[in-house]
Amino acid sequence: MKRNTLLTTVALLAFAVQPLSAHRFWIIPSSSVLSGEHPWVTVDAAISNSLFFPDHASPGLDSLSVLGPDGKSVALQNGMKGQYRTTFDVELSQPGTYKIFSVRDGLFASYTENGETKRWRGDTQSFAEAGLKDKADLKLTRNNSRVETFVTAGEPTNTVLKPSGEGLELVLDGTHPNDLFNGEPVSFVLQFNGKPAADTEITVVKGDDRYRNEVGEMKLKTDSTGKLTITFPEAGRYWLNASAEGEGGEFEGIPTSSRSSYTATFEVLPQ
Repeated sequence: MKRNTLLTTVALLAFAVQPLSAHRFWIIPSSSVLSGEHPWVTVDAAISNSLFFPDHASPGLDSLSVLGPDGKSVALQNGMKGQYRTTFDVELSQPGTYKIFSVRDGLFASYTENGETKRWRGDTQSFAEAGLKDKADLKLTRNNSRVETFVTAGEPTNTVLKPSGEGLELVLDGTHPNDLFNGEPVSFVLQFNGKPAADTEITVVKGDDRYRNEVGEMKLKTDSTGKLTITFPEAGRYWLNASAEGEGGEFEGIPTSSRSSYTATFEVLPQ
């Protein structure tokens, strides 16, 4: 990985796990539910203080991806990275649900060398190249950050909603993310490394907080099975965020702790 790309990755990981008062990473499509033949959406992505007003930094185009209803990658078209916002178009050539997302997966290591504590950051591929596996007092933390949104052309499908089992993920529990209406309770399940993320705090904020004296965030918690129930009070666009820490199993035979964050944006329609 090139050094400038690595620095951008580390910086965005830091943004993703900071509290609500800090900068927030989001991805917003021009519309989340579309009809007609071969519709398109324009997508904005940014890291900002206000939702959803780009005013701080823009992610790189190479950090953003799209999966189509068949689970295969879809090209980003007409992409441009500006000072505060990154934008691109997606042609919805197949009916069904698309996932537009950014996933970053990195490692942080600390170890002892010549009596001094050393630190290293990088991705999973460059860890072997760094030659750290046999260092004294080696401790590893895996940082996973996921930011996503969903768009449906025609009837909703579920292929792109299947969890990977890595980091924090939102899993279907009878509610499709493109079938949300104000005043109706909806439920999802939050998983952490493939297991229920029990008693995990969730923050939900309606967009356009720039025009409110109070941010008006909703603080919710998953139950013992990782289930989350939300009733969106108004139609509009919402930002959801959660974070978790715990054991991460092993990496290259080394016990690893895990830190993860999950962020999603939803469009809630009026009844």
